[in-house]
Amino acid sequence: MPQQLKMKALALIGMIIFCAWVIWPLQEKINLGLDLKGGIFLTLRVDMSAFADKAKHDLRADVVERTIEIIRKRIDQFGVKEPSITRQGDDRIVVQLPGVTERSRALALIGRTAQLQFQLVSDDREKLQEALEGAVAPGYELKYDPEKKPLLLEAMAVMTGDALSSAYVGQDQYGRPDVKLEFTGQGATQFSNITGANQNRRLAIVLDNEIYSAPVIRERISGGKAEISGSFTAEEAKDLATVLRTGALPAPILVEEERTVGALLGADSIRSGLWATGIGTVGIFLFMAVYYMVGGAIANIALLLNILLVLTALVIMKATLTLPGIAGLGLTMGMAVDANVLINERIREELKLGKSIRAAITNGYSRAFPAIFDSNITTLIAAMLLVWLGTGPIRGFGYTLIIGLIASMFTAIIVTRLIFDILTFKYPHLTLKMLQFLPETKFDFMKIRKMCYTASLVLILLGIALFAKKGEGNYGIDFTGGAMHEFQFARAVSIDAVRLSLKELGLADALIQQDQNRPEVVIIRTDKNYADEISAAFAGQFADNPAQILRVESVGPVVGKLLKKNAAMALGFSLLAICLYVWIRFRDFAYGVAGIAALFHDVLVAIVACTLTGRPIDLLIVTALMTVAGYSINDTIVIYDRMRENLRMMRKLSLGEIINLSVNQMMSRTILTTFTFLLIVVSLLQSGGEVLHNFAFVLLVGCISGVYSTVFIASPLVYALEKK
Repeated sequence: MPQQLKMKALALIGMIIFCAWVIWPLQEKINLGLDLKGGIFLTLRVDMSAFADKAKHDLRADVVERTIEIIRKRIDQFGVKEPSITRQGDDRIVVQLPGVTERSRALALIGRTAQLQFQLVSDDREKLQEALEGAVAPGYELKYDPEKKPLLLEAMAVMTGDALSSAYVGQDQYGRPDVKLEFTGQGATQFSNITGANQNRRLAIVLDNEIYSAPVIRERISGGKAEISGSFTAEEAKDLATVLRTGALPAPILVEEERTVGALLGADSIRSGLWATGIGTVGIFLFMAVYYMVGGAIANIALLLNILLVLTALVIMKATLTLPGIAGLGLTMGMAVDANVLINERIREELKLGKSIRAAITNGYSRAFPAIFDSNITTLIAAMLLVWLGTGPIRGFGYTLIIGLIASMFTAIIVTRLIFDILTFKYPHLTLKMLQFLPETKFDFMKIRKMCYTASLVLILLGIALFAKKGEGNYGIDFTGGAMHEFQFARAVSIDAVRLSLKELGLADALIQQDQNRPEVVIIRTDKNYADEISAAFAGQFADNPAQILRVESVGPVVGKLLKKNAAMALGFSLLAICLYVWIRFRDFAYGVAGIAALFHDVLVAIVACTLTGRPIDLLIVTALMTVAGYSINDTIVIYDRMRENLRMMRKLSLGEIINLSVNQMMSRTILTTFTFLLIVVSLLQSGGEVLHNFAFVLLVGCISGVYSTVFIASPLVYALEKK
């Protein structure tokens, strides 16, 4: 064996050992997304209305940064591992809390403004009576204590939380949890003066406009300490001490978007995602080994290495693996096998021409490379835009797709070639036997092109008309705003019983769905987030059949519009970038326009399919549409590449004959690569779980439409345009 070949083989072995060392043990090294291990994703908006006037306008600049710092301190004391808190735009904050499933507690801890005030209680019973009758005297406030008794407070606070130095959990005289307060030196003096001057009066401790206690001042308190008592649980006292200790937020915050995934759903998503991906991958391995024999076995080695490289890159980059990312890992297997099929089919053609095994391999790789490169670049364009404009799981899918595509090009072109070179050096007379289920066809595609144009146009126009008629009904809560609550009961539950429980909450108009395969799972859609209210209602109504939150998705109307805008931009930019690449790469107006037509055809057909089947378009479906755009153009590019090659070699044939020949020559490859990709997609559709179901459906439609548009739309359209 030549020295150069030995060095390459040793380098490959070293790389495999390094990758295995990096990812072992995988369950400890890989960073799972919120949708897999459970957690909370929040988009918060800082209310800047208090800083609108000119006098306070200069304070706006650092309000968001101070809010982020306080939220970070609160979350750190909550004990969240690896939280993410980032600023988004002028007044928004994105918070990710992996592993946190106590949503009510987390939201209360983060969102509480924690404006602490000490206010004196008025002893004037006449003023109190007037306030109860609706005439609150100027300079006073009517509030109610924890026992719902009315108190008339002096509006001007005598002290605020700024005087605190610390707050911690203690116990009252009855052994119940309370919150102990310690003041700064100046605060202790101030508190001593206040209590000394107001003996036998009540002093209300007010937090965020709510009275927690209003004890009578018996004597001067000079120790610089106080306490907030009430019917606290240990956790409530701990959280209250945390927000007081970390300080008040400089401005109120509003939850504009929430995505909560329970640990149970996360574990189920991992199982279903891995199971579906595994089934599809095993199907690809078996097919390649049986159909291409030695060549298929080499391709399978490359696919295994591809998985190893993707996982290694995710660990090194500390990227997050999401549920769509698991699907992306499976899809890269389907896309990676495209290159191996193309190479093996090219080698088959060279062997048929009587070339030696080494010459056939060399020519096969060199002639397959342009098509492999072009087809992967178009999908990479869509994936990079997903990373740029996507969020959360969508971005995770984009990262996995990018890494997988780069790894697949390396393994398909470099690794398989190295293995072929080693085998042919050791066995010079090696024969590469391959099955061929699909002989080369001789169909006249030009003859029926107008009929195909008409059929596609009618379908798309009817779909667009239906889409326009449904209007906002086409979109999911990601784009329209609203909330989706998914609950799992211990046992199967009646929809009528759930509806009755919601009716008592005033949610009679809520849309209720029950999972046909899991009758204990109920999905409730409302105009806004009612997760806490629904949970409380279910706890009372179904005491013997407890329910737990699997998932909550809540999007405000402002964020919905922003997400819709970003999704439209991402889809539009990806289509434009792919079209420009095809146009520039083939340097021909006809090829570019035909490619654009096929691309828009596939995306529109997928959208029409969603409309016809009542699938609301959300962020995950937009992700699938972008994947369709990147992948469906692959077959078109491969046939374009063959057309360009045949035009150089067969100058006596007319353009129509060249196009027909090229499409027929590539028909078996098109069917085979579509079949292997569909193995993954159908597995995701059948076994990937509810979250990935619509995603896989769009990919299925787009994949089938991509084959049709390549053969019956794009290629004949080149002929029509070139003639004119």
